[in-house]
Amino acid sequence: MTRLLLVLVALIALAGSAQAVSDPGEMLRDPTMERRAEAIGEQLRCLVCQNESVEQSDADLAKDLRRIIRQRVTAGDTDRQVTDWMVARYGDFIRLRPPVDLETLLLWGAPVIALAVAGGAVAIGWRRRARAPEPLSSAERRRLADLLE
Repeated sequence: MTRLLLVLVALIALAGSAQAVSDPGEMLRDPTMERRAEAIGEQLRCLVCQNESVEQSDADLAKDLRRIIRQRVTAGDTDRQVTDWMVARYGDFIRLRPPVDLETLLLWGAPVIALAVAGGAVAIGWRRRARAPEPLSSAERRRLADLLE
């Protein structure tokens, strides 16, 4: 019984991360090319799930994208060519780690910019807040008393 338990624990430890490639026909016969395809798929976002890579997702679109990746790897494309092909069709959103450029800097900087604008608005409002009126002079008090009679 102990031996069986040790074997099960060893198999689970060697299993690695779970992949969504459930159809063996989806996998490439060459293990090196399959590892390349998996590495590329791990860097691309599933457009349906959005928080999973193409390799982790079981969505139909992810299956199609995995098939395309494997076709392009088999055709001899480099990793960069496959990624560039996907980006050309789906935009930088397909990358799980988009490149740092002006657009992504604005996207990530927007909360900081919003906080700065809000802080500026609070500071301006603080300076312009209503102050307690100055007390009435004796002449103003007499005029008020006359008006109220």
